[in-house]
Amino acid sequence: MGKTKNQKKAREATSRVAEETYSTVPHTFVFHRGQIGKNVGQLVLDMRRVMEPFTGRSLKVRKKNVLKDFVTVAGPLGVTHFSIFTKTDNTINMRLARLPKGPMLYFRVAKYTLIKDVVSSLRRHRMHEQQFSHHPLLVLNNFGIEGMHIKLMATMFQNMFPSINVHKLNLNSVKRCVLINYDPVSQEVEFRHYSLKVVPVGMSRGVKKLMQEKFPNMNKLEDISELLMKGVNLSESEAEQDGDHNITELPQVYSGRGNMASQQSAVRLTEIGPRMTLQLVKILEGMGEGKVLYHSFISKTEDELQEILKRKEARLKEKEERKRKQEQNIALKEKRDQNKKRSLEGIKRKRQEGQESDDEVEDPGKQEDQAPAEESEDEAEYYRQAVGEEPDEDMFPGAKRKRAPGKSPMPFKKKKLSQGKGPPHDKRSFKSSDRGDKDGRKRFGDRKPLEGRNRFRKSEGGKKFGQKGGRFAGQKKRDAGKKFGGQKTFKGRAGMKQQKSSGGKRDFKHKKGKS
Repeated sequence: MGKTKNQKKAREATSRVAEETYSTVPHTFVFHRGQIGKNVGQLVLDMRRVMEPFTGRSLKVRKKNVLKDFVTVAGPLGVTHFSIFTKTDNTINMRLARLPKGPMLYFRVAKYTLIKDVVSSLRRHRMHEQQFSHHPLLVLNNFGIEGMHIKLMATMFQNMFPSINVHKLNLNSVKRCVLINYDPVSQEVEFRHYSLKVVPVGMSRGVKKLMQEKFPNMNKLEDISELLMKGVNLSESEAEQDGDHNITELPQVYSGRGNMASQQSAVRLTEIGPRMTLQLVKILEGMGEGKVLYHSFISKTEDELQEILKRKEARLKEKEERKRKQEQNIALKEKRDQNKKRSLEGIKRKRQEGQESDDEVEDPGKQEDQAPAEESEDEAEYYRQAVGEEPDEDMFPGAKRKRAPGKSPMPFKKKKLSQGKGPPHDKRSFKSSDRGDKDGRKRFGDRKPLEGRNRFRKSEGGKKFGQKGGRFAGQKKRDAGKKFGGQKTFKGRAGMKQQKSSGGKRDFKHKKGKS
């Protein structure tokens, strides 16, 4: 069957009330700092069991975490207290801190016993998971003594656990009890954790046995009256000695057989651990820093306290002065940046106005084509002035790259001849009068420096192309008269007949090639 609207509304209202209640109660983080060892690590886990359900049961702590990290996380999660365990070569310490600004109490753990050790020493222990679904009931003893540090300790312990309203309290939610006792003689604090049980009183041991979940063995009895009257097969240790110290009248029906309202019942406590003996060392005003409010080993006179206060005030004044100077420097820097930005905007505006006035004179058709390129050039120029560097080609594609005054606008330039070689020759001039070496000797080929296309040229006093003894000595004799670049002229059929009759002599007409 589907859920009705009333059931959905009731569940939503219950969840909303639970969230509001959960957010108003105090929460505690229990963790360690530094190397603590196996036993102290187990003590940290046992203290998390004590503070359940309003604690981080599976809180993970890394070596690189600092106290500031926990303070930062504690705010969004609603954590109000820290319980920090540390270990030195000589002692084990516990710090209790109130977030976010303190105070912080430093305790020395003189003695401690783990849960497993306490439970193993009991003949019958009472500890189950349902006990940890509700917060424990806090009981303080001997904290009414005069003393600032005593009142501060009592306030710290009270605020670590949720407060209760006696008129609205449901007795079935009270399953555990935390007892904190202060010894004024030894100035030590005893920490104990108990499991709470309520049993009816005013009846015989046989009736109590019948009221229990496990029914007694009556195979040797003839009648049930023998069990009720004589108490056969019952040991003396099964009946706890109750008295005025633990018998009370229940205002409500309590869980368990026989625990009815307005009837006498006995409250029994069974220790489940852990157990600690603490000694207060000092109290600091802040989170690990600030004024020392109390110290159990060091006492200072009034003059020393005044001197400490003066030094602290001087440090605070120096800090305020540094902060004020930093604020002034930040304001000056912001003002300079604003002035620089305004000047750059003014320069850009003037350039744009000048560019617009120049564009009005030009052809409107050309303005449309040149507008993107001009904008890119303006942006590139503005980038040069603002940054002081030449922009990349990909940033402003339409802008021309600005070159230094001494450089040519062309990407490359033809190499000029040296002064000893003179000006370049005319294309039509085939010979040069200054060929050869100064001492009259001829170099190989005595060639003129090539320009344009590579062409063979005749040098002064050298051998002609095709002569014997030259470079091409294997050339035929009949081709000795040929000149490079010569072309055979076509004279028609008559000319060909005349050429055949003359014995194969050929006429070539020299044609100069283009230099």
